[in-house]
Amino acid sequence: MQTTLAAEYADTPDGLAAQAILRKCVHCGFCTATCPSYQILGDELDGPRGRIYLMKQVLEGHAPTRKTQLHLDRCLTCRNCETTCPSGVNYGQLLDIGRKLVDAKVPRPLPERALRWALKEGLPSPLFAPAMKLGQALRGAMPTALKNKVPPRQDAGALPTREHPRQVLMLAGCVQPAMMPNINAATMRVLDAAGIQTLIAPKAGCCGAVKFHLNDQDGGRDEMRANIDAWWPYVQGGIEAIVMNASGCGVTVKEYAHLLHDDARYAAKAQRISELTRDLSEWLPELAQKLQGKLRVGRERIAYHPPCSLQHGQKLRGGVEQHLAALGFDIKTTRTESNLCCGSAGTYSVLNPQVAYPLRDRKLAHLNELHPEHIVSANIGCITHLQSGTATPVKHWIELLDAALVRPRD
Repeated sequence: MQTTLAAEYADTPDGLAAQAILRKCVHCGFCTATCPSYQILGDELDGPRGRIYLMKQVLEGHAPTRKTQLHLDRCLTCRNCETTCPSGVNYGQLLDIGRKLVDAKVPRPLPERALRWALKEGLPSPLFAPAMKLGQALRGAMPTALKNKVPPRQDAGALPTREHPRQVLMLAGCVQPAMMPNINAATMRVLDAAGIQTLIAPKAGCCGAVKFHLNDQDGGRDEMRANIDAWWPYVQGGIEAIVMNASGCGVTVKEYAHLLHDDARYAAKAQRISELTRDLSEWLPELAQKLQGKLRVGRERIAYHPPCSLQHGQKLRGGVEQHLAALGFDIKTTRTESNLCCGSAGTYSVLNPQVAYPLRDRKLAHLNELHPEHIVSANIGCITHLQSGTATPVKHWIELLDAALVRPRD
């Protein structure tokens, strides 16, 4: 697609990057057919092709409006369109640029600014954990909309204490330790059973995605740099990998190299961090081999929801189902719309419930066709969002492996 940049964007990093992405787009419309927000709202401007037109207009000098901003806001950033696109358009990067340029020119209403500020400052804050603990104590008296975001208190169990020659880093995450601590604990126990020690850098915090995708891109990059600083001594010490058990964090950390490529101090380190980062599912082939004979697998029917950040963002598809099935788990993925977003999308379900909840219910309807006794996923956002719409237990797939481990006391 030919684009003539306005003078204010010509020869700027954002303008040149956007122009290069736009040149790949042939406006075939394949992306629209797989866009979840378009399927719910039915508006061309709420699909990738329409949003690309809007961003192209801004880059060519047309003044963005509040309507432009709303259409960009309603994108889930699920990147299903990237999987579908025959031309390889990097829509996610283009959207980051478009939102940044539009927000610089279109003021948001005060209530909206306040909510977005509370999310981007509150979720990564050290105060989140005590606030979540208080919320869990008062959960029974909460209205449904708020209760949906506060899972019942969870016991993480005992952490492994053995040391192993093989060591990996794990990002604890900003909300996961408070909301669902068993995910991290289960990860550590399963890796321990496979002879791998898990380390957590005390000063590593939010991956940066929350602030970055709420258009505090500078704040998000600051958190990325802080993580690199926290991890770097471990990298120099020879850790084998940085393991991510939240696919939303994983896709962000894998993109540190791109997001910090023009930072002279951090570009090389960011590249190394991205190279070391692995989603937990990428370890499944080895785990499946090492855990043979160490598992007592039940026959519960399990439905698996692959997060968008895993299948579209990281381009990892099929591994969880394949390797868990090889270990004896009765796990299935729905044949209908397994590529479609569940509506969680980080903070999206808070900011755009009119799209998020219909997508959740649509996803659960397909999963329920499998008559599961458990639903599993690979991202805490998906897990909590889906759990808010069903009585069927929803958990991380690593918790299945952890529960099936045959321990000495068994």
